[in-house]
This record gives sequence, C-alpha cells and structure tokens, in this order.
Amino acid sequence: MTTNPAIPTLTLNSGFTIPQLGFGVFKVDPEETERIVSDALEVGYRHIDTAAIYGNEEGVGRAIAASGIPREQLFITTKLWNDNQGTESAHRALDESLGKLGLDYVDLYLIHWPTPARDRYLESWLALEQLAAAGKTRSIGVSNFLVEHLTRVIEGSSTVPAVNQIELHPAYQQREVTGFGREHGILTEAWGPLGQGKYPLFEEDAVASAAAAHGKSPAQVVIRWHLQIGNIVFPKSNSRERIAENFDVFDFELSDAEVAAITALERDGRVSAHPLEVN
Repeated sequence: MTTNPAIPTLTLNSGFTIPQLGFGVFKVDPEETERIVSDALEVGYRHIDTAAIYGNEEGVGRAIAASGIPREQLFITTKLWNDNQGTESAHRALDESLGKLGLDYVDLYLIHWPTPARDRYLESWLALEQLAAAGKTRSIGVSNFLVEHLTRVIEGSSTVPAVNQIELHPAYQQREVTGFGREHGILTEAWGPLGQGKYPLFEEDAVASAAAAHGKSPAQVVIRWHLQIGNIVFPKSNSRERIAENFDVFDFELSDAEVAAITALERDGRVSAHPLEVN
C-alpha cells in the first residue's frame, strides 16, 4: 500500500499496512460528510474510519470518488452494526456498505460492539473470515471488545483480530485490553482519543506544559502521545482548520518524560458506553 509518506504506517497481523493517523466521521452530519471528508483528503489524510450506523458511508464514498486519489493509496474502514450480527446478515451488511461507499472492498471491517446479550459475535466473526476470504475486506477486526470477547473469538476461529478499536484517551487507557492485544498481535485503535470534550484534558498540566514547550496545541500533543505509544488514532472535526491542525503532528516529538506524564493521567475515566451494556 502506498500512502501519504508523512503518515507512519503499522503492519497488521494480516500482512497489510495501516496509516497510524486517520480521520473519523463519527457523528458527522451525512449532509456535510462529503465536504468534510474531502477537506481531510486534501489536507493529506488517507485513512478514513466510518460505520454503517453513522449513516454517512455514502458521503464518504462521494468524497473518495471526487478526490481522484488512487484506491490503493486509501485505507477505508467500516463496521458491522449490532442489528446485523449473524452470518447472512453480516454478508448482506457489508455488501450494503460497499454499495454506499462505491467500493469493491474495504481495507478493514470491524464488528462494532460485542453485544453480549445477543451472543452472536462469534458467529459474526466467522462470517467476517468468509468476507475476507472472498476479498470484500482485506483485514478484519473488532471494536469495543473486552478480554473475554477477544479470547472467545481467538479460541473459536482461525483468525486473530487485526485491531481492536476502543475508547482510549489519557484518563482511560484500558491497560488490560491493550496488554492482551500486544500479547496476541492485535493493534489498538483509539476512538474518542481526545476524551470527547467530556473532561478538561487540555487543562491538565502534563498536556498544557508539553503544548507550551513545543509550540503546539493541547490536541496536537495528545494526538502525538497516542502515536508515540503505538495507538492508531483518528480524531474528527467539522472544521478544515482543525482537521489540518490535527494532521500537523509529525514535526515534533514528545520526550519520554512528557509521554510518561500524560500516561500518568489514567484514572479509569470512561466517558462513553460500557461494552457489556450496549446490545
């Protein structure tokens, strides 16, 4: 895969590479998606993360088509929603997503939530294996899975998830889940990487002092922290200026002490839904 040389890539356990910095479209208005994703692609992003439930895959697809960027230079992720878990539903859901995106394949297809009350995530995972074998997705992974869910899919299938996309920001780092991932070759993708504005992260001394030292914004410092500790990260914004600012994180490096100070902000501070409660 050839991508923007400014963006570091990581190698998935499937053998494919993934740009470590991407652009997320969670809660991006479907009517505004084409414009916003077009801005992100013009800024330099090549990794776009969407989902069926976001309702904006068509806007992402229009932006991709209008960009003129060769398909092999893009990394596109979408996700299987809870209502479509199961073998036949998963096949149908990815076909629908591909139609909306205007693509023959996605680079990464994820189970959006384990939805334990439905108890169909293992069946769905086996369906994702079939979809990968059929060439409709290059890699497969999961989102919001805890260790118990990861263990079950690993033991019940022949494929280890390439990624686990989870809520992760300085106050909530999910160390048990990420540690399990490292042991099993599962890369961590951080959603809500800036804490979704639900706590004063940017006012924390560890963040503010690093921002001042490097002449960067607090958001840039936190994104840089994610990159340096090995997370895949995709901040979102509706503003082209902020989209560009979030991309401008490759001309500085946090010191080990600065990384450690931000890492020390962990306080089990989940700000969104718990995986055991989303069904």
